[in-house]
Amino acid sequence: MAKNKETKTNAMRILDSMKISYKAYTYECDEFIDALKIAEQLGLPFEKVYKTLVTQGHSKEYYVFVIPIAKELDLKKAAKSVGEKSVAMIPVKEINSITGYIRGGCTAVGMKKLFVTRIDTSAEALPQMIVSGGRLGMQIELAPSDLLKACKGAYADIISE
Repeated sequence: MAKNKETKTNAMRILDSMKISYKAYTYECDEFIDALKIAEQLGLPFEKVYKTLVTQGHSKEYYVFVIPIAKELDLKKAAKSVGEKSVAMIPVKEINSITGYIRGGCTAVGMKKLFVTRIDTSAEALPQMIVSGGRLGMQIELAPSDLLKACKGAYADIISE
């Protein structure tokens, strides 16, 4: 029996339960592709598309950072934004066990635990932003303020100049 219905991800179910509206984009994807290629494939403006990065602080706590796809996370600014001495990217092989998501499908909404999350201040000026929808082949577009509410995050200046 074929299913015509779009498969909802955990992130989408959470947004639905919070009555947050979003638009889903799907694309063919069997393995990790970087966000720049995804934006290109979907014809999306790079400045609207953000990637989700997970770090571990000096305290051993985990932190989530959401930044524009063409930018780099400034680890010093990121650490300062969460009150840590330092933060480091977690190894790729640990993404699933820590977040419940896989590389390329990681989003700030609906991780195994609610981690402290910072969204780069560049998102504040956008009416809509696009982030991973919670699995490979899925992106979601929503208002930055709605993403902030859904992940209980805050804005911070966290990208390298």
